[in-house]
Amino acid sequence: MRSPTVTPQLQRIAAQAAHDADRVFTTLAHLIDEDFLREAYRQTNKSSAAGIDGVTAKQYAEHLDENLRDLHERLRSGCYQAPPVERVWLEKDDGGQRPIGKPTFEDKIVQRAVAMLLEAIYEQDFQDSSYGFRRGRSPHEALHELRERCMTEGIGWIVDADVSGYFDSIDKTWLRDMLRKRVNDGSILRLIGKWLHAGVMEEGVLTHPETGVPQGGVISPVLANLFLHHVLDEWFEREVRPRMKGRCFLMRFADDFVMGCELETDARRIMAVLPKRFARFGLRIHPTKTALIAFRKPGARQDTEDGNGTFDFLGLTHYWTKSRRGCWVIKRKTAGKRIRRTKKSLWRWCRTNRHAPLKDQYQMLCLKLRGHFQYYGIRGNFRMLEGMARYAEKAWRYWLSRRSSKSGIGWEKFRKLLGVYPLPIPKIVHNI
Repeated sequence: MRSPTVTPQLQRIAAQAAHDADRVFTTLAHLIDEDFLREAYRQTNKSSAAGIDGVTAKQYAEHLDENLRDLHERLRSGCYQAPPVERVWLEKDDGGQRPIGKPTFEDKIVQRAVAMLLEAIYEQDFQDSSYGFRRGRSPHEALHELRERCMTEGIGWIVDADVSGYFDSIDKTWLRDMLRKRVNDGSILRLIGKWLHAGVMEEGVLTHPETGVPQGGVISPVLANLFLHHVLDEWFEREVRPRMKGRCFLMRFADDFVMGCELETDARRIMAVLPKRFARFGLRIHPTKTALIAFRKPGARQDTEDGNGTFDFLGLTHYWTKSRRGCWVIKRKTAGKRIRRTKKSLWRWCRTNRHAPLKDQYQMLCLKLRGHFQYYGIRGNFRMLEGMARYAEKAWRYWLSRRSSKSGIGWEKFRKLLGVYPLPIPKIVHNI
């Protein structure tokens, strides 16, 4: 439950922002008192890894009152210093690496407090086409809306866009200018500036990138959404849509977005102008990963049209097929690269943890599979879920058989083990 003093403050700010779309908020920092920081602490993830100071959430909570008082005093006096973000790298599907930042726990609390204020304001400005990192909105809502609009608005063309290195490419000067249109509180802007310039610590070496916001930071999703709100969402609504001859829409989840167009001419006009629009703000539309796809209902598609008729969005491949009643419908299945990534992750985990107690392995495998089924359990995707369940069994049996030279486990013996430790059964969770 939220603090009884914090909620009315945020509601009041939200009401003011909704009432006056041109209002600039100049006095916000005074709202971040000890109660506000305590609420920010409550909302901060306690399970993530510690930052460069090594302080965990559990250690911080041992003297919570004292720590929050000290933190509030440093914020009030302007003495708070944003520590560098520790950077680690995760492997991507294409063989590249994705940078992830690990802020300190205390810094996460401060970032959460500022994010709460910004969200109260910008939630009133953000377009309905934006779904990523927003309270009360989910990727499955975006998937549902995308499918409905493609089927009901005669959408025949999809602009499937990819922004190269978005979080690392955000121009800090543009970002500050965008912030000042709504938030011009010096203390808040200085805090955000400290985070943008705190630097990145990697293998003991501190660097200060000229562009970008640190991935992994609590404040980063809000700032990233704000940036694309001005670069893409507002531009699409104010300038693109009125110039289109047919129906069109934008669907965005963080930096992952698609545009649907009824007419090929409209789609090609967007494809031509999109790289120029993003380049103006220091961003780059990937030339090979961005594609124009013919996605018209089969039978309505002309023979001269190019395109494979499918596209990926939010980890799912969208395609036209016939329903059991013989009607053409859009269905979704787990995207190939997501399947490969999940299988690779499961295989590595089973190999690394094969000597762990059997019960511990079982509990973690159940968590991994339930998480996969929870996201990809969409109507029409059951066969892909079954395939993942079978692969998990295969990987587990394979690496259990290699715990030692004498521990071979045949399928019959493994079936008996599954009777004691049954893995989760695939199921459809989202009937969309």
